[in-house]
Amino acid sequence: MECPHLNEEFVKINRDFVRKTKIEISAATSSSKTWRCLECASMKENWMCLNCGTVLCGRYENCHALKHSSSRSDHKICISTINYSVFCYKCDDFIVNDTKEMRLDALRQELSSKDDDSASETSTTTSSSSSTSSGVDDPASGGKYQQELISTSSSSDSGWEEMPLGRKLRPRKRTISSDSSENAKRKSLRKVVGLRNLGNTCFMNSVLQSLSNIHEFSCYFSALPAIETAKQKRFYHSRSLKENVDDANVVEELRKVLLNLSQGGDGSKAISPECLFLVIWKVVPQFRGHRQHDAHEFLRYMLDRLHTELQQITLPDGVVVTGKPPTVVKCHTITATESSSTGIFKGRSSIVTSVFGGTLQSEVRCLICGMESKKHDPFLDLSLDIPEKFYKECDEDNQPVCNISDCLSSFTEIEELAETELYYCSSCKCKQKSTKRFWIRRLPNVLCLHIKRFRWSNFFRTKIDLRISFPINSLDMSQFVLNNGPETRRSNSSNNVYDLAAVIVHHGNGSSCGHYTSFAINNGTWLHFNDHTVKEVPPSAVADCKPYILFYIRRDPSKNS
Repeated sequence: MECPHLNEEFVKINRDFVRKTKIEISAATSSSKTWRCLECASMKENWMCLNCGTVLCGRYENCHALKHSSSRSDHKICISTINYSVFCYKCDDFIVNDTKEMRLDALRQELSSKDDDSASETSTTTSSSSSTSSGVDDPASGGKYQQELISTSSSSDSGWEEMPLGRKLRPRKRTISSDSSENAKRKSLRKVVGLRNLGNTCFMNSVLQSLSNIHEFSCYFSALPAIETAKQKRFYHSRSLKENVDDANVVEELRKVLLNLSQGGDGSKAISPECLFLVIWKVVPQFRGHRQHDAHEFLRYMLDRLHTELQQITLPDGVVVTGKPPTVVKCHTITATESSSTGIFKGRSSIVTSVFGGTLQSEVRCLICGMESKKHDPFLDLSLDIPEKFYKECDEDNQPVCNISDCLSSFTEIEELAETELYYCSSCKCKQKSTKRFWIRRLPNVLCLHIKRFRWSNFFRTKIDLRISFPINSLDMSQFVLNNGPETRRSNSSNNVYDLAAVIVHHGNGSSCGHYTSFAINNGTWLHFNDHTVKEVPPSAVADCKPYILFYIRRDPSKNS
């Protein structure tokens, strides 16, 4: 949003003020060398008033920044001390424009220069207890989240200990451990980094972290060489949104982000996906600005764009990549004939369709003559309704627990089409009442399940904030798969078993507000990704979340016991 309040009345502090404040912080004791709320000393995501420079906590802590703004008519604009996004309390939205003197840009540069001396923005925690509680801070949406996932206290009584990644430690003597796998695991976790929030971009960050932990997908992009345009010039991003959309290359920018995530960034900071986000602005205008967007919509738009771009890319002679880790080997290119015979998307296959692509079979049966029509359609994910019996006319105390299998059963059950959806029967030669049913004809390597939590009610989009249980291991899809198709006949039942790889969670009540975080398993350890923060969590924390998007990976039959 372009804020009309960016003037001298509301923005009074300058770069010199920020630099002086940083010097005061640096001169403080080691335990105080970070931005703290002036009122409650909170070290979580704080905001600096651009009128007086006071640093206060956001709405999800003790609301001191909001109270400060409400008590003073000209103290309405603040800047995040973490991701440097600017928020206007008078407009109640994030700001994308700047003053004529580019004062916000100067403040961001000064604030960002503090990163080298500040505590790491990317952190992980090791568990010492199964108790969990932590919150997600954002000034733009009201209400505190129902439950905190992780506590950031370093006390042994808190249950969790926060530990910055990539911090240079003094060498010290340590006993040699015989458990090499545990050492490898710890070394791998030290490479994990978070993503900066560029201003309500948590929807994008949660998707990127989930995709980065789907190894077949992320390894493909990590092995992909730098993409060049038709003019034989490498693509470098520009902030200008007036460039030709054909020049915008989502593949190249995603490759850079996934490569940085796989390499652990620079070992001390969160990665900024700004270039990728601005490319998305070009190709999908609806994502422009800093409003909250739907993570599932972003995932679908990005995967569709990636598939389109990858079909147009010609790699240099002799360069062939595959998504199967850890080595880069020659992969089989699916021809148009093979593609149509297996129900894959039209045109050449891509890593998108190879990983996420499956095939649905819809069956429509005429209720008058019994004539049946079958159709095959490709899919990248399955959008599942929550059965009404689990959320309508139920007391919270007596509310039945919905399982992901209930949602899948609802997806594949027979339904009678409404009067407005009468099917034209080729046998009766007219539109007749009919039933419709979906089967999964071919399962993908990575099964993406989107739970339809948002629905329209009385012209308002509301959220079904219902707990849905789901298995972390051994999701058996056999009962939902057509058992007489050529694709299913070539595979055995063990290929229908999936294990969870990542989960995207929406916190809050509305689709246009709230916050997105994600869980993903990395080298056998579950991690919680909350923008720039990464923390280790037990499987129980994952099982207790309220999922919005689930990513399941097909289990290798050779690993079944």
